This record gives sequence, C-alpha cells and structure tokens, in this order.
Amino acid sequence: MSAVPPHNSKLAPYRQALAAISQRTRTPLPSLVVSFAILHELTAILPVGGFFFGARALGVGEGIVGALAPRPGAETASTGITTQVRDSWMGERFREWMVEGEARAERVGRRYGWFGFEKGSRPVALSPEEQSTHGQESVLVSGKIAGDVANVVVAYALTKALLPVRIGLSLYLSPAFSRTLIQPIGTLVTRMARRKS
Repeated sequence: MSAVPPHNSKLAPYRQALAAISQRTRTPLPSLVVSFAILHELTAILPVGGFFFGARALGVGEGIVGALAPRPGAETASTGITTQVRDSWMGERFREWMVEGEARAERVGRRYGWFGFEKGSRPVALSPEEQSTHGQESVLVSGKIAGDVANVVVAYALTKALLPVRIGLSLYLSPAFSRTLIQPIGTLVTRMARRKS
C-alpha cells in the first residue's frame, strides 16, 4: 500500500503547492513541516507568557474580563465603546476564547498548584439547581475569574486573536529555521546513527 496519495485526490493541489515551496526555498519538505510545527508552537507559548506577565504587571486582566464578560447581575454601562465591542461579533468570539482560557487555566492551576488553585484539587461540580439559577453570562464566564486566572484568560484570548499573524509568521520563518536548525540536527542524527551501525 502506498503512503503517497494519488495525483487525482483532493490533496493533489496542496501537494503540488508544498512541492513548489520546497523547491523555491531549497529546503526539504519534511524539514519545512517540522519547522512550521515548532515555530507555530513557539508563537503560541511566547505570546501567552508575554501577555500574561504584561497583564499582570499592568493589572488589567480583571478589568478586561469584567468589561467583555460582566458578572451576572452586575450593572453595565449602556453606551460607549466597551458596550459596542462586547455586543459585537468580536466580543462574542473573545468571550468564547475566555471560556476556553478559563478552563485551561483551571486545569493547569489544579495540576501544578498555580493561580490560586490547590495542587491536585478536583473541580467543584454544580448541582442542577445551581446551574439553573445562573444566568446566560455565567455560562460564558464563571463569574469567579480574578487575579492571575483573569490574566491567563486575557493572555489566552489575545493569543487566539493573533492566530492569523502567528500562522503567517511561522510560514515566513519556516525555511530559514529549517536550514539553520532542523537540517543540521537531522544531519547530526543521521551521522550518529551511521557510526553506531
């Protein structure tokens, strides 16, 4: 059985485009893919850390979370740019990312004992009665986001917002990263494997 898809498959145009990129950059395709994967992860980890420490230093995490996802029952201003952003598509998307960020922050916090969570603790499950008494906003954001958790949530959401930039940067830097780091490491590993055999 062949690992290469036939030329008439749905992947044929992509395969041809990737082969053209590989030829134009004079970089083997497997090393380009590995370079892209590494750079894509680096462009996720570094911004999350930078945004977290920036939000922490400036003390803006709770303010941003409170402005874009107000707590249930809290009074909010009915005018201004904050309301326009909160009620727009961008505000809705940011709230979705905040929910994801809160879940990730809680999971990491409970695993390592960070962000005010006790190490190894289990999440508290709400009873059906408690779940029904919470409003729609509490489904979006728990209403308990504060301190470092708010900073993590903001960092996660901002990093998600930068996804198109991260992908473009990873694509742009992949050939150079491949030539300067991935290919030399691959050559070294190959030489070591040949010496041992």
